[in-house]
Amino acid sequence: MPGRPHTNGTGNAAGQPDPLILELAAATVEAVEATGGFAGGVYLRPGPPGLLRLAALAGLPARLFRPWWRMHINRPFPVAESFRSGNGIHLADAEDAMRRFPQLMAGLPFPFGSLYEPVTHDREAFGVLVVLRAATPGRAVDPADRRRMRRAALALGERLALLAGRGTPVAWDDPPVNVQLPARATPPIRTGHLQWDPGTGALAMDGPLRTILGATARPPAPPPAPVDPAARPADAAPGAGAGTDRDPAPGPGPDAGAGPGRPEPGGVDALAALLAPEDAYGLWTLARQVADPGRPRSRRIWLRALDGRPCLLEVTRGEAGLHGALVEPGAGPVVAAGADRLPDGVCSLDRLGRIMFASRGAETLLGRGRPELVGQVLWDALPWFGRPAYEDHFRAALLSAAPVHFLAQRDPDGWLSVSLYPGHEGVTMTLGAAGRPAYTPGSVAEPGAGLGSPADRASLLYRPVALAIALTEAVTARQVSAVVTEELLPAFGGRQLAIYLLDERHMHLAWETGFPQGFLDRFDGVPLDARLPGVETLTTGRPIFFESMQRLAAAYPGIPMDAHVGARAFLPLIASGRPVGSCILGFDQPRGFSPEERTVLTALAGLIAQALERARRYDSEAALARGLQDALLPHRLPPLPGVDTAGRYLPGTRGMEVGGDWYDVIDTGRGIALVIGDVQGHGVAAAATMGQLRSALRAFALSGHDPQEVMSGTNRLLIDLDAGQFATCCYIVLDVATGVTLAVRAGHLPPLLRHPDGTTEVLDLPGGVVLGIDARAAYPVTRLRMAPGDVLALYTDGLVERPGTDIDVGIERLRRTLAGIGTRPLADSAERLIREASPAGDRPDDIALLLASRTARGGGSPSRTA
Repeated sequence: MPGRPHTNGTGNAAGQPDPLILELAAATVEAVEATGGFAGGVYLRPGPPGLLRLAALAGLPARLFRPWWRMHINRPFPVAESFRSGNGIHLADAEDAMRRFPQLMAGLPFPFGSLYEPVTHDREAFGVLVVLRAATPGRAVDPADRRRMRRAALALGERLALLAGRGTPVAWDDPPVNVQLPARATPPIRTGHLQWDPGTGALAMDGPLRTILGATARPPAPPPAPVDPAARPADAAPGAGAGTDRDPAPGPGPDAGAGPGRPEPGGVDALAALLAPEDAYGLWTLARQVADPGRPRSRRIWLRALDGRPCLLEVTRGEAGLHGALVEPGAGPVVAAGADRLPDGVCSLDRLGRIMFASRGAETLLGRGRPELVGQVLWDALPWFGRPAYEDHFRAALLSAAPVHFLAQRDPDGWLSVSLYPGHEGVTMTLGAAGRPAYTPGSVAEPGAGLGSPADRASLLYRPVALAIALTEAVTARQVSAVVTEELLPAFGGRQLAIYLLDERHMHLAWETGFPQGFLDRFDGVPLDARLPGVETLTTGRPIFFESMQRLAAAYPGIPMDAHVGARAFLPLIASGRPVGSCILGFDQPRGFSPEERTVLTALAGLIAQALERARRYDSEAALARGLQDALLPHRLPPLPGVDTAGRYLPGTRGMEVGGDWYDVIDTGRGIALVIGDVQGHGVAAAATMGQLRSALRAFALSGHDPQEVMSGTNRLLIDLDAGQFATCCYIVLDVATGVTLAVRAGHLPPLLRHPDGTTEVLDLPGGVVLGIDARAAYPVTRLRMAPGDVLALYTDGLVERPGTDIDVGIERLRRTLAGIGTRPLADSAERLIREASPAGDRPDDIALLLASRTARGGGSPSRTA
C-alpha cells in the first residue's frame, strides 16, 4: 500500500500482514456478512484533525469512490455525523437517506441502504464502520441488524485500542485498501492443496497449487477424470469438502499428477507473493475466521492466478491446522464456450472491477485479446471506461443491484451498447455494437471535451448539486469558502482556489488554498482599476478562462506567475446585481473549458456570491451580538469571603455563534446569589434579552427580595417585554456562615453537588415553568445545606446535550466527570469539565458553567472567567 513500509503491499518484510490493515479487513468482512450487505468499509481519523479517511473498502472498486475517500467531520454526511455524535446511523433506503442526508444522495443517487457505527473504545474515537446493502423501502432497519453492526464496531474498537497500546499508530493518510469478500457458493473441482498451521505460521503448498497460481513454469494439469458417484464413500457428498463441515480427504487431491504428492515448503510470504494484495487480505481474514472454533469450519474465497484465471480456494479447519483446497468451477469451459458463440460480447467482473472472463465477442468489440483483459482491472485495461459518466453507471449497478444500460464511445468512430447486470459476487457486462447517437457524437465526459449525453451531464453536475446544497448550510464566510474548496475543486479537477472580496473599492484576499505560500499576498488590497484578471472579471461581470498559463501571460504581460503551468478560471462573484468579489480556480495541467463547463461554473459563481453576501450579513450581526454579549457577561467574578467561584462560557460554533446563556454571582447583603440562565435562540435578539434579564434579576436580588420573589418578578418582566422569547433559570442563595442554601428553578437543568469525599449527586429541585410563559407561575424554594468543601455546579444544556442522545445521559456523564475530578482549584475543575464533558469539535449550542465552593469563613479568592 502506498505510504506504508510493506515489501509487497500486503505485509511486512517477514511476509506477515500489516496488523492494522488486517483488523480493518476482518472487521469489514464480518460486518458485511453479519448484516447481509454487499459492501463495506472503515473510515479512520488521519494525521490532520477534522478529517476522516477511507482506510478499507470491501466489495466495491476503490477507484470508483475516490470523491468519498476523504470526509470532513463537520460535513452533513452520515459518516461524519456518526463520528461527531458517537451514535449509529441506519438508513433503510434512498428516501430515508434523502430526507436526512441530501448531500449523500446528491452524489450517489441510487437505491441502497446503509449502516454506520462509530468505532470507539472507552473515550477514544477511532473512526466509523460502514456497511452498504440492498434497500428495504417502507421497512426500517431491523433491530437485530443494528445490534450486529454495533457489536462489530465495538469489537473493532477493542482491537484497535490493543494495537494502539502496542505502539501501532491507528490513523490513516493513504488511499484505501481494497478487500475481496468471500464467495458464497459454487460447485468446485479440486486442483491443489495447502496446509497452514496458524499457531506457528508454517505453510506448505503442493505442486499443483503452486502451478495453478503461477509459481512454476509447468503447465496446468489436464482436467481430472470424472469421479463415479457410486465410488464415493457412503457419507461423502458430491464435491466433498466444498460447503460442508467435514474435514477434506488427506493427500494432494485429484490433481496429484500435476506435481509432487507431498506438500512443498513455502511459507506465508511465498503464498502472499503469488496473490494480489486484495486477495491476500481476504484470505488472511478468511483463515482467521476458520481458525476460530466458534465459527464455521469451512469457508471459500475467489483468488486470481498470475495468468488472470479465477480460482476458488476452500479453507477448512482440521486437527492439524487449516487445510486449503484450490478448486475451479467444473462448468467453466462449457459456459465459456456458450458465451463465445454469442454475437455480442460478455464479460464477467468481480466486485472490485477485475475482469474474470471475456468472451470472443468481447475481444472483438473491445479491441483487446483475452490475455490483455482477463485478470486486469477494467479501468486499467480499458482506460476509456474511466470517464466520469461511465464510472457513474458502474456505481449505480454496484450500489443499486439493478441492471444499467448506456452507450459508450470506445474511440472516435466506435460506439458500444453496454448493459450491466450486478449480483452479490460481481457484475456481468454485455456489449453490442451501436450506431452513432443523435446527440453530439464527439462529445464525451472528458475535461474540455464538452458534455454531450444526458448521462454525461448528470455525472459532471452531481458535484455542483452537492455544492449548492452545502452552500445553503454554510453561514460564515469561512464556512462558505471551505465548502467551495471541498466540493467545487474536486468536481472540476482543480487544485487551487482563491476568493477575493470587495471592500471600499479594493479587493482583499479572503481565502486561498493550493497556491505557494505568500504568492497571493502581492494581490491583496489591489484597487478596482488594477489591470488584473481577478479584478476585471468583477468589473466587467464576465468570467475569464485561460487554457494555459502561457495564454494568461500573453493576455496580461508582466503579471507575476507561480510555478504552475496549468489552466486558470476567473469567475465574477455578483449577488443580485451587487459586486461581491471574484473567485479564481487553478488547475495543474493545461485544459480546455467546454461551453457547458463555462455555463456551470458561471452559475455556481452566482450561488457562491449569494452565500458570501449572506455570510457578510451574518458576520456583521454576529460581531454586533458578540460585542453586546461581551459587554453583558461578567469578565471577572467578585472576590467574596467564604465562597470560591469560577465561571466559563463557550459560544456555539454554528450560525450566529452567540446566544442567550449567562451566569452571575451577586452579593445580596443577605447571602451570595449564584445565577445561571439560558434564553431561547441565538443572535442579537437573544443576547439583548439575556442582558435585560440579567439586569432585572440583579435588581430584584439587590432589593432584598427572597428567591421566589426574584424569580417571579423576572418572569413577569420578561412577559411585559413581549420579546417573543422564553428563558430557563436557576437561582441559588448561599449563606456562607451557616451553609444554608435556598434554591429556585424555572425550567432549568438540575444542579450538581459534589461533596469532599467525591460523592456527587444530582439535586432534583422542584421548579416552575420556564420564564416568559405564565405570569401567575409559582416557583417553589428548596432548602439545602452546603458543607465546607462542597462544590455546586450550575450549567446550561450545551454542556450535556448531544444529538440523538437523551439529555439524562449527558447529565450523568457530567456527574461522573465532576465526581472524578478530585481536589483541585475550581478554575482547573471548570476547564476539565468543559474539556471532557462537552462535545468535541462542532458545538450546536452555547455552553455556560458556574462552579461555587463553600470555603472557611472569611476565605475565598476571585476566579476569572475564560
